[in-house]
Amino acid sequence: MSWQRRVLNAWMRYGMKPALQVAGSPELARRVFELAAPLFCPALPFTRMLRRPAPVPLTLVSAGQTRGRRIILFLHGGAYLAGSARAYQGMLSRLSFASGMEVAVPDYRLLQEAPFPAACDDALAAWQYLRRRGYAAADILLAGDSAGGGLALALLAALLARGERPAGLIAFSPWCDLTLSGASIKANRVKDAIIPTGRMKEVVEQYLAGADPADARASPLFAEFPGPPPVLIQAGDTEVLLSDAQRMAERLQAAGGTVRLSLWRNVPHVWQFMAGHLPEGQAALEEAAAFAVSALDGGSAG
Repeated sequence: MSWQRRVLNAWMRYGMKPALQVAGSPELARRVFELAAPLFCPALPFTRMLRRPAPVPLTLVSAGQTRGRRIILFLHGGAYLAGSARAYQGMLSRLSFASGMEVAVPDYRLLQEAPFPAACDDALAAWQYLRRRGYAAADILLAGDSAGGGLALALLAALLARGERPAGLIAFSPWCDLTLSGASIKANRVKDAIIPTGRMKEVVEQYLAGADPADARASPLFAEFPGPPPVLIQAGDTEVLLSDAQRMAERLQAAGGTVRLSLWRNVPHVWQFMAGHLPEGQAALEEAAAFAVSALDGGSAG
């Protein structure tokens, strides 16, 4: 374990987690995240942030030399109440540099703006925008973290049902089950360095606004995945969402997919976000970048 990981886990466990347990309104949490994220994970020098006039606000993030006609569609996390392309520019600039690809990040509507299924609708609209821009389905790789990882998996299920097959999918610590039935939510509630399990049901209720948490658009663990592309799922072994990652991998494998479940020891939720300071975060992004290149080049990516 790196010394940076020890420090980060301690800071999250004794600083961030108690604060999240008593955090106020979703809008306050959103503003704090927007202010703090670029400080804790700054973008690489000369990162490009290009806004595009898409139906959903969309930013192209890139760093270094990028390849044409290949793109990653990334859906950010933040428990459906926080997150944006700006907040994620640090992690995504590093993913772009490592993979040599642009990353398209839609600022989908958060629960303060519109409840479920608005985020799902916006994710599909971002996909359709890229398709109209000339990208074939096989030129686009889906990705996301936490709630955005679940959103990416829900989008994948919707696309496969329509007969469209992306090149692959990468999910960082995905939240796939809003029924909160995963065994690790209880088993890892103390071990998890950042997520306060006592607030999870509250967030689900705010986001769904009365909708069924077992709806496949909210909980892709219950979706159908006919002929899925290669998938990489990264998760930490002490996360409360570990069961979501494990069960999602099993479901995709049962559907005939090639799935790599990459488990990391004693890392915080979405540790990739801290790649600028955390060696394990950078290593995880490099694993994801190699997977993306293989999938978009038509390899097995397994």
